Amino acid sequence: MLTTGACPPVCASPATGGSIGGLARRAARAVGRNWARLGYAYHVEPTWLAVNRVELPVKGLPAALSGLRIAHLSDFHCGNHIPTGYLEGVIERTAQEAPDLIALTGDFIDRGPEHAAGAARLFRSLQAPLGVFAVLGNHDFSVHVPQGKRKHPGLDHVVADALGAEGVTVLRNRSVAVSLGGETLTVAGIDDLWSGESDVSAALGGACEQSLRVLLAHNPESAAHLGSHRADLVLSGHTHGGQINWPGLGRLFLHRSARRWAAGLYPVPHGHLYVNTGVGFGWRFRFGVRPELAILTLRSA
Repeated sequence: MLTTGACPPVCASPATGGSIGGLARRAARAVGRNWARLGYAYHVEPTWLAVNRVELPVKGLPAALSGLRIAHLSDFHCGNHIPTGYLEGVIERTAQEAPDLIALTGDFIDRGPEHAAGAARLFRSLQAPLGVFAVLGNHDFSVHVPQGKRKHPGLDHVVADALGAEGVTVLRNRSVAVSLGGETLTVAGIDDLWSGESDVSAALGGACEQSLRVLLAHNPESAAHLGSHRADLVLSGHTHGGQINWPGLGRLFLHRSARRWAAGLYPVPHGHLYVNTGVGFGWRFRFGVRPELAILTLRSA
């Protein structure tokens, strides 16, 4: 004799088991996928250099400066935690590009003065027709939070002197003029924003009004402090692009204000801001934010 109440409980059991099994499989796939991502983020991406080529239209660019190529590197974080030979390889790759000018935007060391000389030696053979220029980052001042105290007072002078001894022109709130094809290019640099010694007026106040102006500033937030001073191109680093850009979650370790200028190219009142993701790291972990050598080519707008 058939009853209408007997079948449903029997039929429900396989369905419930199937649902639990499907959930377990999905969870296992998610765990496996994220475990693979973690391995990649530790072993692969931190030293997988990206060469990013960007064409920049510049209003009023003299014909002689059209095609000017700038190699931009940032955030080396020299220390024992950086794999041997990695940074040397980055410098070799930069030299192969044969840029007209090289810009280095700070954080040459990670912590303490003991790596300053070694960091500077990286650039001993690096040359460009218009020069190799640098500014200091917050780590070079041993300042690790906004308005923070310096753990190693005077470290900035140690780093700057070491770089200068290896032929790098360190721009500390000043500018220099270089020429190409009879046209003047102003290269300016300011001390890091967190150092409390950044002075845009000192760097750009006396610069030629008619010349193209490239400003090196470690922290991209400096672009908000230019005031009336014109900079056609601002080159920065500092953010590392957050080092992590996790699918569905984004740049987890960047403060909301820093996400405004996290990585790449942005418009600013008089031109462009380019934020380099850096080549080094403080902690070995990158995902979706490869280390970067940027090759910026100027074109007439």
